[in-house]
Amino acid sequence: MKLILTQEVDGLGAPGDVVEVKDGYGRNYLVPRGLGIRWTRGGEKTIESIKAARTARAVRDEDHAKDVKAKLEANAVNVKVRAGEGGRLFGAVTTTEIADAITDVSGEKVDRRTIVVVNPIKSLGAHEVSVKLHDEVSATVALNVVPA
Repeated sequence: MKLILTQEVDGLGAPGDVVEVKDGYGRNYLVPRGLGIRWTRGGEKTIESIKAARTARAVRDEDHAKDVKAKLEANAVNVKVRAGEGGRLFGAVTTTEIADAITDVSGEKVDRRTIVVVNPIKSLGAHEVSVKLHDEVSATVALNVVPA
């Protein structure tokens, strides 16, 4: 089955890529979750619009990504969340909250989908997350989760 990816899928491709996958994987996983759409001959316009949106969101080049990395790693980012007794959070810190905090501190707009949180952040204190800025550039950001 040929699909056009609408979002990045690890090990498969980036948005706008045309990939060949097994029928069950495409029909039961990728398409229902909105990660891909069926490929058609008229899909070239869709591919172009997806790639245009991807380039608009992406950091322009590797040099700019290195500059952004330096900015992000220079400052600690404070994320304010609601917390209960003993420093436990009500839920977990989301990538959207992290992206907003990074934008406030550094002035650089970071897409929430590029933020990698290894374990869910469910407590106050210092944590680290990774931000994939470019294919070859990744920044490690120090987070301080503080009560609101």
